[in-house]
Amino acid sequence: MTGVDDKTPAMVGESLIEKIGIKKVTAPWWQSFILGILAGVYIGFGAELATMITHDMAKYLGVGFAKFMGGSVFSVGLMLVVIAGAELFTGNNLLSMCALGKRISLKGMIGSWGWIYLANFVGSMILVWIMFGSGLWKVGGLGVGAKALSIANAKVNLSWTEAFCRGIGCNWLVCLAVWMALCSRNVIGKIFAIYFPIMAFVASGFEHSIANMYFIPMGLYLKAKPAVVAAANLTGKLDNLTWGGFWLNNEIPVTLGNLVGGAFFVGLLYWLVYCKGNGKKAR
Repeated sequence: MTGVDDKTPAMVGESLIEKIGIKKVTAPWWQSFILGILAGVYIGFGAELATMITHDMAKYLGVGFAKFMGGSVFSVGLMLVVIAGAELFTGNNLLSMCALGKRISLKGMIGSWGWIYLANFVGSMILVWIMFGSGLWKVGGLGVGAKALSIANAKVNLSWTEAFCRGIGCNWLVCLAVWMALCSRNVIGKIFAIYFPIMAFVASGFEHSIANMYFIPMGLYLKAKPAVVAAANLTGKLDNLTWGGFWLNNEIPVTLGNLVGGAFFVGLLYWLVYCKGNGKKAR
């Protein structure tokens, strides 16, 4: 049961179709691009924080608790996106509802997705450069760098099926986090709405295309540091950790999985339940 200050799921669906989606697609290109860069940075902050917090936690408190804590701190990334304001490709997969409701065109939706995806990548790479330059990967006797390298290497060694399915699970939960945050009219409610689904996706080991724009390039930078490679016990085991491996082995299948998880399992299905039959001319 929702409180008097909260929106019902039907109200959220109507708001996405009537206001939010149209505003996103019709916003000035430069504004969307800046907000997209910020979202890439914000999700990157969550990724680097999770790496820092969990780099040596498993050996003291166990793998499960380390995953739980990693998911808990990673959630700050989406909190920054939703509450401070930014444009994130994965959350914007909910624009599928607006296209289905004929408020925006298919061309407009795909164009918006592509533009924000590019901006998210730019933002992620800015943070990779900052974090690599900060030298914070040296913390714990190179333990943080070793953890970051291990994360990146594991991601590029997933099979396509594994990466795709993990992408579905991830963005199903991310879009539910966005959906529930829209239900709340206050900041505390939004924080709680975001925390639990994001903690769940990270702790489960699902794959987020924008987070991986930080995780894997960071590993690519650290790959050039022999001491970090040795600390991670990955000497001679990094053949797939290349820019080609980043895109072909992880980013492409994960992005496709994210689209299915967000645009289909949340956007389409909730549109069918709450919004079908309210179509108007697309923009």
